Amino acid sequence: MKKKADVTTPPPEATPQHQSSWPSYTMVEERMKRIYFDFYHETYKKTNIDRKTKELIAIAASLGFKCQGCLEGHIKKALKFGATPEEISESIAITMGVAAASVVDLTDVASEHLRIKLFE
Repeated sequence: MKKKADVTTPPPEATPQHQSSWPSYTMVEERMKRIYFDFYHETYKKTNIDRKTKELIAIAASLGFKCQGCLEGHIKKALKFGATPEEISESIAITMGVAAASVVDLTDVASEHLRIKLFE
């Protein structure tokens, strides 16, 4: 008989905030949630990168991976750890630049594979 798993409560910043009341992590087994939460907490321990910078990186990653709840949580935390509106904006602008470059990269690869140059 299967033992009922202990309920692991994720840290609020590790849980995407959904628009509905549907709970998060319902598709992930307990053991894997624990591994993820341990890893998540490890990444926010004191290191050579200060917490404000980690939150600015997390804003960019949240945008890149399209995680709305993550984005909102990390914007709040960036402000809490002293990020200015200008620093948050710069993090977003850098992400926009990388996103635009990714489109160029993909179309360059497609152009090469298809052997098509629409413009010289």
